[in-house]
Amino acid sequence: MSVATPPHSRGPNVVANCVRTRRGCNSGDADAAGMAESRVMSEPTTPLPEWKASADDERTVLTEYLDYFRAVLSRKAEGITEEQARVAACPPSDLTLIGLIRHMAEVERTWFRRSLMDEDAPPIFYGAAHPDGDRDGDFHPPPDATMAAALEVYWAEIAVANRNIAAHSMDDLTRGNPQAGSTLRRTIVHMIEEYARHCGHADLLREAIDGATGD
Repeated sequence: MSVATPPHSRGPNVVANCVRTRRGCNSGDADAAGMAESRVMSEPTTPLPEWKASADDERTVLTEYLDYFRAVLSRKAEGITEEQARVAACPPSDLTLIGLIRHMAEVERTWFRRSLMDEDAPPIFYGAAHPDGDRDGDFHPPPDATMAAALEVYWAEIAVANRNIAAHSMDDLTRGNPQAGSTLRRTIVHMIEEYARHCGHADLLREAIDGATGD
């Protein structure tokens, strides 16, 4: 599975369109404008870590920065309605908050189970697991998918990932694909990069939906 950001989600037009949508000026996306007007701003339930890293050793810095971004992404997806979770608020991108949570659950599964452990861990949300066989099905939830279910899978995959990380040193090599033979260190750095990118996407989506900002 590719973990790269879809090409259509890149570029300056995304930011510009998000701003227009939040202000209700994008007549082509009335649903997103309606979400912005509702300004539903419930508090997130996931606590934000007090520190991004509580010590300076390599393992603490890498694993706690990863945990920090995991929490931020979850918080961006909490306190909204199921309708809001599906709003592609930054056209022309079709990214949604529920899609980002589903995607990152798959990414955790890919790197810390299939890659690190060489585990047979088939996709949960895309390909054969999607009712339409959609190869990008993690980003494209079917009608019966819910944010609550997506978050449950997300945190379950993180729990497994953390157990696998704890059982290895930073110099241990991944045994499966993608990128068999990479150090755990490199895998975690890749995951921090992945989260940093998608937390930025989530920032734009959430502010466009209900005006909520911050970690």
